[in-house]
Parts: sequence; structure tokens; C-alpha cells
Amino acid sequence: MHCKTKVKFHTSRFGELEVHEEKIIHFPDGVLGFPESKKYVLIDYKGTTIRWLQSVDDPDVAFIVVEPDKMFPDFSIQIDGVIRKFLELDESDSGLAILLMIRVENGKIIANINGPLLFNANIMRGIQIVNENVRPVFNKKT
Repeated sequence: MHCKTKVKFHTSRFGELEVHEEKIIHFPDGVLGFPESKKYVLIDYKGTTIRWLQSVDDPDVAFIVVEPDKMFPDFSIQIDGVIRKFLELDESDSGLAILLMIRVENGKIIANINGPLLFNANIMRGIQIVNENVRPVFNKKT
């Protein structure tokens, strides 16, 4: 039987966490504003479609994220060849996951559709890109 390596780390929101190493998403360039935080885990939030993207490298860095189709049914994104190669995506985009960072501001939920996070769940490698094909931001009252 194959033993899975576990990684323990402390977070300011969730306390001590222990996850299997293969659950860690590697963002070699970090995410915008946090270039030193390169390893993250997804944490489900109370049975909702919302998740936390928690940094393994920095206990204070965590983002609320959601899959785009949960807020924007028509969300689309163009992934250029360089990004496809970096993420090792095939023609079917097998393993591709797209997440939007969200925040609550003045009672509204605001999604960052300009800077989506893409990762290949098959190899657990991700990148944040600039989405050139952006429509107006959708605000939903909380």
C-alpha cells in the first residue's frame, strides 16, 4: 500500500491543517500581489459552492473563491497556447479548473473576473491570468 505524504501547516483562519501533499496546488509565479505564496489548498466552506484558497506558505494569506459558472453562467475565457502548455492541457481541457476570487464590499459580492485562477487538477499546477475578454462585473446583494 502506497503511503501518502502529509503536510502540516498553520493558518490564521483555520488553525493547524494537515493535507495530503497531492492536494497542494502549485502556483510557480504566486498570485497577483502575493508572489512568495506559491502553494495553496482548497478548503470547502460549509457545504456551499464557495471555497477558501489557503496559502500553505503564509498563514495569513487566503482567498474566497468560486467557480465562475456559479455567478456567471455565460463566463468564457480564452486560454492562449503558452498558458495551455504551462498547464499541460490537452485538447479536451481535462483537469482544467477555473476559480474567481470574490470579496464582499459594502454589502455586495464582487468577483474578480479580470484575474481568474486556472489550474490543472491532474498535475496540480496553476496560474493567475489577466482576462482580456471581460464583461461588466456582476454585483449581487448579500
